[in-house]
Amino acid sequence: MSGNGRTSAMAPERAQNRKHAGSPLEVLLVFARLGFTCFGGPIAHIGYFRDEFVLRRRWLDERAYADLVGLCQFLPGPASSQVGFSLGLMRGGYLGGLAAWVGFTLPSAIALVLFAFGASALRDPAGNGLLHGLKLVAVAIVAQAVLGMARNLCPDRQRASIAALALVLMTALPGAIGQVGAIVLGGIAGLAVCRSNMDAIGGGGAMPISGRMGIVFLVTFFVLLALAFMPVRPGVLALFSALYRSGALVFGGGHVVLPLLRNAVVVPGWVSDNTFLAGYGAAQAVPGPLFTFAAYLGAVAGVGPGGITGAAVALVGIFVPGILALMGTLPFWHELRALPGARAAMAGVNAAVVGLLGAALYNPVWTSAVQSPADFAVAATGFVLLIIWNAPPLLVVLLCAIAGIELGLSV
Repeated sequence: MSGNGRTSAMAPERAQNRKHAGSPLEVLLVFARLGFTCFGGPIAHIGYFRDEFVLRRRWLDERAYADLVGLCQFLPGPASSQVGFSLGLMRGGYLGGLAAWVGFTLPSAIALVLFAFGASALRDPAGNGLLHGLKLVAVAIVAQAVLGMARNLCPDRQRASIAALALVLMTALPGAIGQVGAIVLGGIAGLAVCRSNMDAIGGGGAMPISGRMGIVFLVTFFVLLALAFMPVRPGVLALFSALYRSGALVFGGGHVVLPLLRNAVVVPGWVSDNTFLAGYGAAQAVPGPLFTFAAYLGAVAGVGPGGITGAAVALVGIFVPGILALMGTLPFWHELRALPGARAAMAGVNAAVVGLLGAALYNPVWTSAVQSPADFAVAATGFVLLIIWNAPPLLVVLLCAIAGIELGLSV
């Protein structure tokens, strides 16, 4: 009798896992398309992912997605890439996670390596206009994400207030300190005021990482970090160690990693300041994660193998620590979020994430893109196409890029 009861109880779980099972090839194809079209930086990537995997494909629901975003904001490394890796991992296991990372990362990495070999930097008026148009589409994408997540994650006064306080804190303390502080305070506030408004746990894919393997990944993360600080002779290991340190010590991802990368490759004399800044400018022109800037640095660095091999070493070096930290944390997070107290805290964290996105919508997304009434008109049009007309994001990207080129040529 008890055996049959256990079998009956496990049946829905197996059915749920089958529902969310997918092939690594499926994951690769989806993320490769995103890797070619996700412009606008990590905050915009979170908006693209939400549209693709929460709204369109329904791989997970809004709350589970916000939980993932909140977790990845806590961890060192590139938050949007970690979110993407998590989605691939839950959909297709370890190979699915690898497929998500490869698909999302390689397009921009290849483009930056080509630039390192002498590709043009898009410095003419049309090229500058194209880059500006891509910034404007990021405004529309992030605004759509903020609106949609606020509707679902801040439906009452308590959570709306937490989101507003997180926005204020991020405005007063921009950067990693304000970001981590807002999430921590959001969790504390949720534990205090959200117990009576707890929602059901978010639905997501199966977690293929056991607690034992999570510990192995965490130990590996810290062992490699300790080794990365040991002095080594200039060469492949020196390049890998420098990039691993940068990836392991950056919280917030995106542009926050730039000072660490400069210290890693410019200060030792491996890359000149002018070369570093030229690559940074090129990194703004490509889709995907900004951490792929490391591929450019590895290709031009005066240490290690250089070229394609150096690019691969640097690329792996900067992404590995964030992925190890994520895989070491995910199995415990997946179990923790089912506890009532943890769910109340996560409700506060999710509301704080909405506040963080709202603050980022203003700075840097709005402040770096909207500089004239024409810019505002383009961004507003893109927002209406997304919200009212349910236009595909790729179409909005193309239209805003064309508008940006027109504006660039008219100056």
